[in-house]
Amino acid sequence: MSMFSYPDYPTSNGYLTETIRNQYMGKAIERQLLPENAYRLAHVVSLNASIDESKPIQFWQLFSVLGQDRIVDIVRAFYERVFNDEEWFRSVFAKVGGVGHHVNTQASMWIDVMGGGQYYHGGEYRLSFHHTHNAMALMNDKGATRWVELMVKTLNDPALDFTDDIRVRPAINTFLSHFMSKYASEFQFADDRSFGDLNKALRRTINFLNMTSDAIEALSEAELTEALMARGVDASQLVTKEQLVNKALSL
Repeated sequence: MSMFSYPDYPTSNGYLTETIRNQYMGKAIERQLLPENAYRLAHVVSLNASIDESKPIQFWQLFSVLGQDRIVDIVRAFYERVFNDEEWFRSVFAKVGGVGHHVNTQASMWIDVMGGGQYYHGGEYRLSFHHTHNAMALMNDKGATRWVELMVKTLNDPALDFTDDIRVRPAINTFLSHFMSKYASEFQFADDRSFGDLNKALRRTINFLNMTSDAIEALSEAELTEALMARGVDASQLVTKEQLVNKALSL
């Protein structure tokens, strides 16, 4: 039985939630991190984290687990490091405002994307404007490297409260990695930095008993093999798709 009963905090879509969720899901499906039918899976598209601990928490579900205070604490801890960093880095932020300004702005964006409601007024336009105007001096390899270093140090601080759900940190890493990849593409710097372990790939659950013969035949060889093995079938001798399909139909 699960030790969790989410949502711990009420959720709703923000100005960015659905847009960022759909952008991430499209890429994740292409990379086979999410199954092709992910948009039809309630536990994936929901704003509330699944109580099934075998299913990863998607980053748009993080508010349901963390709530506002924990998210603000993470962002504040990060910007305290930023404003104590080297002049070339912190000066870019200081020109825009103090620690409080950045905490309010960034936390609003995180809460908005993570399912906490409409906090980041201006949505994508505001986000784009910030990076092309306020933060442009750091949208390069040197700036990205330092930003990631400080964020990883922040997230590794044992003083932060991620709750007892071990799925939270990979979900945060996935959230940050998605945006870092987005900016690396937009501003043409290398996308080779890591925040730590990401969400594990979510495989499609295949139940041959609930599928028509046409649906089974439409599965890929990899899906057929994985599903057969999950049923305890030795698929090592099934070398063609036809053999895999016939075995699946016989179950």
